[in-house]
Amino acid sequence: MSYPQPLTPEEALADAKERLSLPRIVVICGSTRFMTEMTEADLRETTAGKIVVKPGCDMKKPHELWSDPVEAEALKARLDDLHRAKIRLADEVLVVGDYIGDSTRAEIAYARSLGKPVRFTHPEVDPDALTYAQNRLRGSS
Repeated sequence: MSYPQPLTPEEALADAKERLSLPRIVVICGSTRFMTEMTEADLRETTAGKIVVKPGCDMKKPHELWSDPVEAEALKARLDDLHRAKIRLADEVLVVGDYIGDSTRAEIAYARSLGKPVRFTHPEVDPDALTYAQNRLRGSS
């Protein structure tokens, strides 16, 4: 007699979202230099019926919460962990902006490692698009 395998945490989360009839959840990623574009993307995704999560802090702008450099570094690490949690929670990722820095590149890789679909407002900046194009060229030659 075989017993059903327990659900993985990811399967349990997907099951809970389905049982609760939650709309798709999209997490917005990208450089905080694109906060205005993120707000516009949030508006568009929300009006399309999705739950949107995005960065909540722009540490490039002065604020008392990150005015101390030591505390700012610790906060950055906590915010990075928080954003990875948002990626785990989300059903898909939307990368905003025409530039991909190291942090965003790491978020894209993390999302893809979890099997999350990744969309881009500027598909030409997809870090995997170049690899894909190079592989296609090698395969056709």
